[in-house]
Parts: sequence; C-alpha cells; structure tokens
Amino acid sequence: MRSSFLLPLVFLLFLQGFRYGAMQRHPVDPSTGFVELPLNESNFDVQRPYDVLQNERYSFANGVHRMWVFSTDKPHALTSNTKPRTEIRIRGYDYSSGVWQFEGYGYVPTGTSGVCIMQLFGANRTATTLMMRVYDGSLTYYKGPVVVPYIYSKWFRLNVIHDVGAGKVKVFINGVLKLEVNDRRGTSHYFKCGVYAQSDSSSYMESRWKGIKVLKKCD
Repeated sequence: MRSSFLLPLVFLLFLQGFRYGAMQRHPVDPSTGFVELPLNESNFDVQRPYDVLQNERYSFANGVHRMWVFSTDKPHALTSNTKPRTEIRIRGYDYSSGVWQFEGYGYVPTGTSGVCIMQLFGANRTATTLMMRVYDGSLTYYKGPVVVPYIYSKWFRLNVIHDVGAGKVKVFINGVLKLEVNDRRGTSHYFKCGVYAQSDSSSYMESRWKGIKVLKKCD
C-alpha cells in the first residue's frame, strides 16, 4: 500500500525536475559571478494587515527587519481575500529575463508554523514560482518535501537563484545547495520575505531578516 502511494509522488517530482537534499558536501558562495544591486528604504515595501499601523507588525533596528502577524489578522488590502501577512515586497527589481538572486539571513522563532517566509512571485497558473514555508520547525518547499529539518531559533543564510531562460530555481542554505526545481514560468517576477499565513498556521507567526540583497548574473 505504501509503495503504491509513493510511486505517483515520485513520478510527479520527476516531471517537475525536483531535486533536494544534500547535493554538495561543502559550502560555496552562491553570489560568485553576480553583481549586487543597490537597495535603499524605497525598495522595501512593507505589506501588513490593512487595519493596523506599520509599527504594530514591523520593526527595523540594528539592521534587522522583524515581521510578525496573527492568524486572526486582516489581509494586507481591504479588497484581498488572502490570509494575513507582514512581508517585505522588494520593489524596483521586477524581472522577466536573466538570472537573478535573492540573498538574506533569516531567523524563525520557535513556535511559528504554517507560514511562508520567502516567496519568488510570478508564475503561469499559480501566484508564485517558489514558496519557502515553515511547518513545525522544518523548512519546506511549499507544503511538500523538507529542505531543512529544523530551522527554529538560529540564523541561516538563504540564497535563491532564478534562471529565467533555463526555467530553473536553486535554493542554497548556508552555502549548500538544498533544492533545485523547475520554475513555473510567468512573465514577471519579484522577491518577498516575512510571514504569510498558510494552512494550519500557528496563532502567532514571526520571522526576522537581515543582510537582504538582490543580485543579477553578470552578462
């Protein structure tokens, strides 16, 4: 019975070009060959529940962006039907071609669960090409396979590389390639990080980010 259940899943992941786990033995610098693009306050658009002030769900001190949300909060816009979120939407670097990279150091306090902490927005049939979520301490690709089994209460370096032409997305944790998947196409993409409630979310969700960068592959 178990094998009959696993076979369709394995076939689906094969079709998606899915690879995960320890793909390399030693850390590398994923930013090699990329150019860091300038970021300032105007590039960080904080999306939060529409009925609260920004400082009630977001703080920035000592270089750390702290974002939190409650499962009972309103969405980020009066006209939205999405779940609660407090996220940084990076503006000024939407893209439709080339090889782009997000880098940031993330931190998820113990207890935060059922939440997306990073998105690569834009796809054909779905809203996103990539979601990195946290469920019970595990960092996952959407609600699927575990990328890192325990992420709570420690800083980690996240690098996400999107090669639009090749249709590939790579995820590095602390310099180690942990995930490689086909993208979901789409005509425009951008990066987000923070907390965005998903199914089975905890009552309180929080993530912290520092050292946020956007990079582009040298031509």
